[in-house]
Amino acid sequence: MTTDRRGLDVRGGAAGELRILGRADTDALRELAGQDPVANIFLLSHLEATGTAAPTSAGGRIVGMFDGGELSAACWAGVNIVPVGVTAENGPEIGRFLGRSRNNYSSIFGPAEAVLSIWSELQHASPRPFDVRSDQPLLQMTGVSKVQPAPGLRYSQPSELDVLLPACAAMFEEEVGYSPVSGGSHHYRQRVKSLIARRQSLVDFDASGRVIFKAELGTVSSSAVQIQGVWMNPAYRGRGLGAPYMSAVVEAARQVAPLVSLYVNSYNTPARATYEAVGFEQVGTFATILF
Repeated sequence: MTTDRRGLDVRGGAAGELRILGRADTDALRELAGQDPVANIFLLSHLEATGTAAPTSAGGRIVGMFDGGELSAACWAGVNIVPVGVTAENGPEIGRFLGRSRNNYSSIFGPAEAVLSIWSELQHASPRPFDVRSDQPLLQMTGVSKVQPAPGLRYSQPSELDVLLPACAAMFEEEVGYSPVSGGSHHYRQRVKSLIARRQSLVDFDASGRVIFKAELGTVSSSAVQIQGVWMNPAYRGRGLGAPYMSAVVEAARQVAPLVSLYVNSYNTPARATYEAVGFEQVGTFATILF
């Protein structure tokens, strides 16, 4: 190991030089991530929000791989690991680099080839995951939905937080496998509150005040929106409401950015059928490893 002039760890390997990115690397990272604004929306959103590739005050950092002095791949390493431009060839080396930090992560998510190649080496220095989802179709649409939007869907209001929160928690538990409030509700409550404040939470209620459907514009950049947190109240499932509600979500997302995307577990046949009916097409495959 050597150290560059900014005091950052530098490691050379078969695939190239690895080091933590700094402010001077911002333009190169933006160019790299911009090659696929849908797959790389997490990093692009981060760059637009912070304006820099430098480590954050919360401890998030971005590992960069250089080939001949040019940034060829990168990987966000904070609470989660999120790769950009990582391939089957350079992923294992990035996994070894991250493993040496001995940090624990909540998840690894992104393009399947990148995630699984990083994990091929990181697994030797990591706790055992409770789920590996290796086949998650990445879907995209750029035009108007094929389905008439549900008229009742709208942005959530701050006063609706307490009614919306149980629906959000139910969605999370169904999707991930454990309750987001099992260790206390404060952090999850603040996240939902923040989504509402940023006009990224969408909801519809029935006449009795129950949530029928909710979704979030979970990650947003100037180029794309990634829809997350899609949930239908079990009492309303099987009525053909999913496609109209998703069409309304897409309509809202298209007011924010031209590209609308999401990723879904390959085994979730009803959801995939709904997204196809609305007009989504597969443009890639994601993978997620959950700890």
